[in-house]
Parts: sequence; structure tokens; C-alpha cells
Amino acid sequence: MGGVPLTAMNIICFPIKSMEASILNEILNGGLDKIKEAGAFLVGGHSVEDEELKYGLSITGTIHPDRIFTNRGARAGDQLIITKPIGTGIINTAIKGNLADQKIIDYVITVMTTLNRLPGEGLRDYDVSACTDVTGFGLLGHACEMIEDAPVGLRLFAHKIPLLERVMELAGMGMVPAGTLRNRSFRQDYLSNPETIDPVLMDILFDPQTSGGLLIAVKPGQAADLVAQLRDSGMEKTSVIGEFVPIPAGKIIFEH
Repeated sequence: MGGVPLTAMNIICFPIKSMEASILNEILNGGLDKIKEAGAFLVGGHSVEDEELKYGLSITGTIHPDRIFTNRGARAGDQLIITKPIGTGIINTAIKGNLADQKIIDYVITVMTTLNRLPGEGLRDYDVSACTDVTGFGLLGHACEMIEDAPVGLRLFAHKIPLLERVMELAGMGMVPAGTLRNRSFRQDYLSNPETIDPVLMDILFDPQTSGGLLIAVKPGQAADLVAQLRDSGMEKTSVIGEFVPIPAGKIIFEH
């Protein structure tokens, strides 16, 4: 949304009686690495003994009130850009089922640990009308937020959406998290022609993402330059995946 992180506090629940303390140390060191990469400082934290492992960060930062990116405001004609491939929920489900090889494990970890800092900072030089991240509601869930109660709809180029390697295969095997079905049930009325999409691909489009990329609505004449800039910065899967249209307003229509 345009914020700059300044300080961070660890929040961790840890099952000290069933997990080695070395695991806790690795988690905290991993968090610290990302805090530093984001340009912030760790100032403390809170820990609780719990039977289930949980870890997160409470962040304080700054944002200019005239430069806040929200998930609303996309204009007809704006191009929709995504900065990361999707499918992390499906891949993580496959990992739990011991069906993912080391190559895809390493790659999905790289995707999830890549910060949105560089694309976020790069947006300041472009005419961006809306921006959000792709997380628990999946690509389609967050895209629906961008057109909900809005005077525009979205034409989504299904064939241009970047997918993680093997995600179609694994989704076809049933490696689909429960959150996918909840996401689809909640937002299916926003889809104009869902019958034209492969059901397996539809599962992927609603797949809950962990540390997903950004969805960016940008002036059409600037889309190609923004994509090139983000790919040069290391977000090599950045792609234009849709266009905001005046009709049908508040709906997503799939184009192949």
C-alpha cells in the first residue's frame, strides 16, 4: 500500500516440550534476515509456550497520506499486472503429502521468501490506480476485491497467468487445500463465464497463497515498462494478466 517499514517485533508461539530449541532459533534468525532485507529494525517481541507453532511480526512504519495504494480505484483500460507465479497453497499441500520433489520445494521457498519491497518501491514512478497482494483469498478472491461495487469489471487472460512448476499436475491429483473451496464458494457469483475454465485451473486461481505477489492496476501505456522493470529487478514471472473494462461492471470474464 506504499508503506515503509521501520521497526518490527517478533510474535511467536512455540511447543518447547515437543520441538528442539534450535528450530526456534532458526525461525527467529530467518525472520531477522527478512527484517533487515526490508530495511527495518527488530526491537523486541513476545513469546508464548503453545502446542502449535506460530510465528509472525508486528510492524510499525510510515506512509505518505497522498501516496497510499488501495485495492480499489482501477479505471477502465488499466492493465492488471501480477508479480509472482501462483500455486503455493497447492505445492505446500503436496509437500505435506511427500509428493513434491526437492527442486519444486526449493523454488517455492524462493518465491515465498521474496519480498514485495522492490515492486512496491518501483510503483512510485508509475500511474497506479490500485494495488493489492495475493494472499489467503487467492488470485481471484483478491481480484474480486478490486472490482467489488466498482464501475469496472475485469477481463482476465487466463492463459497468461504465471503458475508454479507442476502445480497443474498436483492440483489434478487432488492436492488442493480446503481454503480453495471456501474462496470459490464466497466469490463464484463474481465470475461471468467460469464454465470456460478448466476446473483444475479454477482451483489454482482460488488457491490461498502464502506471501504471494502484487496485483497492480496501471495505466495501459505504462504496463510494458513496469513489467520490464520488475523482471529486471528479479521478479522474472511478472506478467500482464488482465484488463479492466466498463462492461460487465463488478464481474470477471475469462478470455483465452
